[in-house]
Amino acid sequence: MSEDTSETSEVEAPTRRDYLRYGAAVGGGLVAGCTAGESTPTDDRGGESTETATPTPEPTATSSEGSTDSDAATATESYSVTMEPAGEVTFDAVPSDWIAFCGEFADMAVALGQADGMLGSGGADRYYTYVYDELPGVSVDQEPLERHPEVRTKEQFYELDADVHLYDTEMLVNWFDWDQSDVDEIGSNVAPFVGNLIFRRSDSWHDYRYYSLYDAFETVATVFDERERFEAFRRLHDDFLTRVQTRLPPAGERPSVMLTFEGTNEPETFSPYRLTDKGTSKKQWRDLGVGDALAGTGIENLSTENRGELDYENLLTVDPDVLLIRGHERKSAAEFRDTVVQFIEDHPVGGELTAVQNGRVYRGGYLHQGPIHNLFLTERAAKQLFPDEFGDVTSDAELFDRGRVADIVNGET
Repeated sequence: MSEDTSETSEVEAPTRRDYLRYGAAVGGGLVAGCTAGESTPTDDRGGESTETATPTPEPTATSSEGSTDSDAATATESYSVTMEPAGEVTFDAVPSDWIAFCGEFADMAVALGQADGMLGSGGADRYYTYVYDELPGVSVDQEPLERHPEVRTKEQFYELDADVHLYDTEMLVNWFDWDQSDVDEIGSNVAPFVGNLIFRRSDSWHDYRYYSLYDAFETVATVFDERERFEAFRRLHDDFLTRVQTRLPPAGERPSVMLTFEGTNEPETFSPYRLTDKGTSKKQWRDLGVGDALAGTGIENLSTENRGELDYENLLTVDPDVLLIRGHERKSAAEFRDTVVQFIEDHPVGGELTAVQNGRVYRGGYLHQGPIHNLFLTERAAKQLFPDEFGDVTSDAELFDRGRVADIVNGET
């Protein structure tokens, strides 16, 4: 954090940053409480209800559900935003620059036209920016991500001096050994925290409200005074899902799916995910109405406390129709087949799996997906699970309008 130490005989008018800091200090509720690389499941500090979670109320000046009147978001009139666990925080100007820990909140900011304000990330290796290459006129500068890929210490927050931190403060406490006093210090001296660990729902310390993807997105839209962009995205998302869901086969004809994590090219064990977890990272699978192959098995979801792994004998006992493996999103579909899938096919037990024999082993999608990511991942998942209806996963068939997404991001709502 920089301080003005120059001498002056005149009283200077409050700067925009002064407004933001004052709001953070008096706005109330700065209360405590995803991760680095995909190389091992231990590094996964890490699911999403479908969009039927408790709806956010209509905006008010101090909505307790995370929305405010966007007309209040000016440089001279304060406005409040609420999201657990930080609670209510107040801004006296719309933030210009920001840091997000996870890809879902970074993607929300980009969707709202705020890409130029990104200063860094808490976990850049899990923020997949290549999806923007398919959106005309949409891009993210890689330089801040390269310079500040793991913003997790107080010193880094002071150095970057952002206007808002899109972080779950309890995550900082439980994963990175922060104290409540550290959270309060940064919230008061630098900028407020607004965020919630939404990608899974299996951590015992997360005993406060969870948010669906679009509930969280609405709150972030309030932070940046971008209600019109948010509403345009919600309409596009809802229309896209309706069109896809009307083409799905009957429930009894849909495949059983097993979602796992293993970041190596030669996997011997797999960490399980439960689709019923309702975190945002599972949103596409639930929206497509697939059955969780682990239902009724008693196998728990991967979490901070549960680091259990399954071997090939365990997988064969479950024997899902489709096997999804996370940890390989930097690979193309072809690279994934030539490495991970090839190894499983050659494994004496792995080769017996129905999913392997039928050629239905796929990449499982990101842990941290925002609204733009979700459109691409849902399209990919529809092709993976229902190729007869939507085309092969490697085909050029597009299920949503890239140009329309780009228009919204670029302000043509």
